[in-house]
Amino acid sequence: MIAKATLLLAAALIVSAPAAAQQIDARTQARIDRVLKATPLIDGHNDLAEQLRENYGGRTEGLASGTDQWKKPLMTDMARLRQGRVGGQFWSVYIPAEVDGDRAIRNTLEEIDIVKRFIAAYPRDLEQAYTAADVVRIHKTGKVASLIGIEGGHQMGHSFAALRQFYNLGARYMTLTHFKTTEWADSATDVPKHNGLTDYGKAVVHEMNRIGMLVDLSHVSEGTMNSALDVSKAPVIFSHSSAKAIDSHPRNVSDAVLARLAQNGGVVMVNFAPDYVNEAIWKWSADRDAEKARIVRMNTGHPQADIDAALDAWVKIHPQPLATTPQVADHVEHVAKVAGYDHVGIGGDLDGIPSVPTGLTGVQDYPNLFAELIRRGWSDQNLAKLAGGNILRVLRQAEAVSKSMANEPPAADALTPDYQ
Repeated sequence: MIAKATLLLAAALIVSAPAAAQQIDARTQARIDRVLKATPLIDGHNDLAEQLRENYGGRTEGLASGTDQWKKPLMTDMARLRQGRVGGQFWSVYIPAEVDGDRAIRNTLEEIDIVKRFIAAYPRDLEQAYTAADVVRIHKTGKVASLIGIEGGHQMGHSFAALRQFYNLGARYMTLTHFKTTEWADSATDVPKHNGLTDYGKAVVHEMNRIGMLVDLSHVSEGTMNSALDVSKAPVIFSHSSAKAIDSHPRNVSDAVLARLAQNGGVVMVNFAPDYVNEAIWKWSADRDAEKARIVRMNTGHPQADIDAALDAWVKIHPQPLATTPQVADHVEHVAKVAGYDHVGIGGDLDGIPSVPTGLTGVQDYPNLFAELIRRGWSDQNLAKLAGGNILRVLRQAEAVSKSMANEPPAADALTPDYQ
């Protein structure tokens, strides 16, 4: 997710204008439908819960169809999930990286509750899944199999007990960091302190393997990626990242790590965030941040409205470049080329990004990506792997690893000495 720290792109960011609905010819659409009927399209990361928490007090009503009249329209609703042929969704549970300790655990529980409440509110559309077999079963009923992903290791509050209870509530991955380096893992977007994972961080990965929770390496530094790959007994995932060889954003995945991922058996679920997709946008955002700093410095003592107006004027002269569906497809193809077709998936980050690629404006638009890949010659077999076959395999392997570790004791916490 980048909405929280972008901040790099900021509230004044010009949102890429949604493209008119792309037309997919009937033959191509029939082929997409055939693939996605047999294999669920599983997206690795959607921030609907965060949007509901931050902007709407956690309300879950009104999501049956469009939210265009809401103060902040969403990219996700039940009707559009069906239009996009979505068969499975990891619903992200995010809290700011600055929140830690017991407060982080409480806030995470509150957001898990939002996810569970909107799943319960739309029983004809959603059903919670806990296993790969659940995902397959729920998809066959025509519903979206709903899983939960915890978006930062800070959210466990340095408590293995909390980690295990998140799992019991349905969390099937945890991202090891968010935008800030923690006491035990380096983030991709903060100053590194540990050269990857500390011994405690390695113990977290081990405990996640033991209970069957996927280790998510989106947001972490390359050192942390390599540390996790060194110690994880199960395949890892990148729930919403793209290819660094195409866009050098620090959140993306290098070819060296992609090569190791193939050996590990994991999957990169390609992100739609424009500045992770088009390097010109990443560079534009840096230029915009520099201009903002200059404007603030040159207008010390002026009203905030003057500063905002000056920045708006700069943006009008220097508009944000666009990201496109073909550019997202470039990242998909690059991951498939370097790591292999068995190691790529989709992690759109929808409702967690302040702008979108043309042609991928919401959950209804996944078929546009498949149509682009079909145009490039992708086989049905490889489309099915991308859609959900790869992440289902990873889930099954994580479940098997957990079963093999069943005789190991839970990781021990230093318990709170009293109840004060």
